[in-house]
Amino acid sequence: MTGETSPFVLPAQGKLLALDMGLARIGVAVCDPLRLAARPLELLVRTSRRQDFAHLAHLVETQEIVAVVCGLPLNMDGSEGNQARTTRKWAERLAHALRTLLDRPVPVLLWDERLSTFAAQQIVAEQGLDVAEDTAAAAVILQDFLDATRRGAPIREAILLPSRKAVGNRE
Repeated sequence: MTGETSPFVLPAQGKLLALDMGLARIGVAVCDPLRLAARPLELLVRTSRRQDFAHLAHLVETQEIVAVVCGLPLNMDGSEGNQARTTRKWAERLAHALRTLLDRPVPVLLWDERLSTFAAQQIVAEQGLDVAEDTAAAAVILQDFLDATRRGAPIREAILLPSRKAVGNRE
């Protein structure tokens, strides 16, 4: 895998974008710059990888995002199945696309999303929210990430690419 997978420390402030990947849709959530609360942003109906990445790059730019948190669908025992491997590969491609489209690297962080869909379903039902479960799941993933990192949990998996200038200087 290109990029690092060692512990990563985010800057203290800045908005984060979270993604709940699905085969047909991507739930998108965002947090405030102080990272206090996550909220659903939108539901992206997938078309092509190129269009999806272009739309996500637009969101990163317009929302002034400093990193993307991508939910990693681990099995209940913590192991990786096919969906987690597919998501990991997609997240790496996203990191490369963001660097190309925005002309700067954007860290893509992988975060355990176990039970996020179940929690999102409960929240939507209990609060009578008018949001797609995918976007609510993205908000659950992001809020879990915010709460955990605030408590000092390390970010174990980050896809960190060098800037294109750094890559060009090596050649």
